[in-house]
Amino acid sequence: MAYYTLIKENNTATIWMDQPGSEVNTLSVKMLDDFSSLLDQIEQDDEIKAAVLISKKDNCFIAGADIKDLMSIKDSKEVENLSREGNKILSRLAQLKKPVIAAINGACLGGGLEVAMACHYRIASTDKKTVFGLPEMKLGLLPGGGGTQRLVKLTNLRYALDALLTGKNIYPFSAKKSGLVDSLVHKEGLYQAALKVASNPIKRKPKKLGLVDKALNTTVGRNYVLKKARETVMRKTRGNYPAPLKILDCVETGLNHGMDAGLEAEAMGFGELHASQASKSLIGLFLAMQENKKLKNNNKTENVDSHAMIGAGFMGAGITEVSIKSGYDVILKDISNEGLANAMKTIWTDFNQLVKKKAMGVVERDRLMSKVKATTAAEDLNAADLVIEAVFEDIDLKQNILADVEKRCKKSTVFATNTSSLPLASIAAKAAHPQNVVGMHYFSPVPKMPLLELIVTDKTSKRARQMATNVGIKQGKTVVVVKDGPGFYTTRVLSALTHEAMKVLQDGAKIEDVDNAMKDWGFPVGPLALMDEVGIDVGAHIARGALGEMFVKRGIEQDDTVQKLADAKLFGRKVGKGFYVYPKKGRKTVNQEIYKYFGGDDRKDMAKQAIQNRIGLIFVNECVHCLEEGILFAAKDGDLAAILGLGFPPFTGGPFSYIDANGADQIVSTLSELEATHGTRFTPAKLLLKHAKNNQAFVN
Repeated sequence: MAYYTLIKENNTATIWMDQPGSEVNTLSVKMLDDFSSLLDQIEQDDEIKAAVLISKKDNCFIAGADIKDLMSIKDSKEVENLSREGNKILSRLAQLKKPVIAAINGACLGGGLEVAMACHYRIASTDKKTVFGLPEMKLGLLPGGGGTQRLVKLTNLRYALDALLTGKNIYPFSAKKSGLVDSLVHKEGLYQAALKVASNPIKRKPKKLGLVDKALNTTVGRNYVLKKARETVMRKTRGNYPAPLKILDCVETGLNHGMDAGLEAEAMGFGELHASQASKSLIGLFLAMQENKKLKNNNKTENVDSHAMIGAGFMGAGITEVSIKSGYDVILKDISNEGLANAMKTIWTDFNQLVKKKAMGVVERDRLMSKVKATTAAEDLNAADLVIEAVFEDIDLKQNILADVEKRCKKSTVFATNTSSLPLASIAAKAAHPQNVVGMHYFSPVPKMPLLELIVTDKTSKRARQMATNVGIKQGKTVVVVKDGPGFYTTRVLSALTHEAMKVLQDGAKIEDVDNAMKDWGFPVGPLALMDEVGIDVGAHIARGALGEMFVKRGIEQDDTVQKLADAKLFGRKVGKGFYVYPKKGRKTVNQEIYKYFGGDDRKDMAKQAIQNRIGLIFVNECVHCLEEGILFAAKDGDLAAILGLGFPPFTGGPFSYIDANGADQIVSTLSELEATHGTRFTPAKLLLKHAKNNQAFVN
């Protein structure tokens, strides 16, 4: 079947895109070859005066390149040539004497946006599914179809760099304001509006530049912006990601030497990045996230249209927000009207921000808010098929709430507890129906964090597990299922990391050196700053529980320093003081007073690699312990959860991919050296020793 259908009417050719057997249109070599033939037809047919490029898919113009096809190409030189040939076709489109109008509804991303930008006019629908973007940077790549060149020309340098270096979504009104698209229209009138544009000469008002953009449009101004962009990239990435720097190279080449030179730089950069380990890891992460969505099913008994939410605190409000945004009706229950009011205000504020950005309409905001029923009456929960609980980490409190739900709801009602450290078996110890109890560990802030850690026991039913999985995926989360145990997976391995970070402090390191070393290693935030963000009191609470007891049994000495910090009310950012001091205005600074809990003010310079080996490898080793003990069901799950939930360096592919890339034998060697110096907490996991001995990879 053909990818395109060309229909002629009144001197206008309409090119309907409809990729056979797919919900979306994607770019491929075959698609570009067919498109080249279409250009021949349009050029040679004297009856055709203009063309409209439009999709038959409901919510997709072109969703970008087929990543699996791209990665199946092993020779990066072939990928470079693919970019070069694609650019020739799109340049031919851009130089066509007959205007081509892109009529865009739905996703117009990556190569799809590059096709649209090569057209002579872009008209887009205002539908909420319409979105633009060049997300290649998130895959360790760069736009290889003229994106680094045409976006700058259509918009301006500042806007283009922001889009190219973040890979963020761009919504219709922002696209129109920036000049990325020429006009907007309601979805139902898109085709007719495009035909009207095609039948008349294209007219554009000259772009109005503000004083700042006029200044930046000079050589001096451009160089200043590019210099600042490079500084920002290096500050944020620590040089671990080559793609942003290559993107800047391409933009600079195009500005200084013209479009052809810029396109050639794109092709060469595209090939180089395709060969990089960072790109392979990031694409592997992307494909794993896409594969994860297939865990969802449509069985009626394992899906719900609504759920109850107990607890209207920060987490409860966040879970409610992602639920209603994904189509669920929610009964939000709390013990106080004040708590409910605060939760509703939080959700309203978040939605209102989207309204201000024109990423959500006022009517849509109000419709979503109406999907929440806020209540203090427990009887309003009676008919719920799924109850999610997000209250304080107190075992008695959670057990009492579960008992009340079981007493008033149906025998089949699934109870999901949002716990970050309490063993699920303990919460369900007195349950009448333990098969209905599941853990749903969301990460803060819920609307932004992509991971849902789903905890199961041997008693958890398939129905409860699948219902929670379906809800999480519909909420837009990547769901990783783990077995019950102290701290599960994420809290457990994070505790190993923060515990070692404090040990490094006790050995005389400086707070800023510890955090900077781990940021250089690839974490987005240092472990001590992270403890401040999470709350040192929360860390102390976790250390007092089953997780702390488990570490002691493993031979990891008990450390009460975190409890002493909590007793001193050094809770972190929320009280303005922890490892850092947080003034109301200005940047945080190191809290020098905290050193008295770590051996005094006499600090020493510690080698960056020594810090990284201790903190990074104790984390990695703990991940292997979790796989060895069956907490993780698969190494790839450990990679996903560590990156999406804890910020493990994405360019590595995750802790297990990191072991594979560096060699299990090398990791064992370094851990053994650390064990000899610092003790049994660095003893390599038995499974790691096995993989090292057999030269066996964790991730296939």
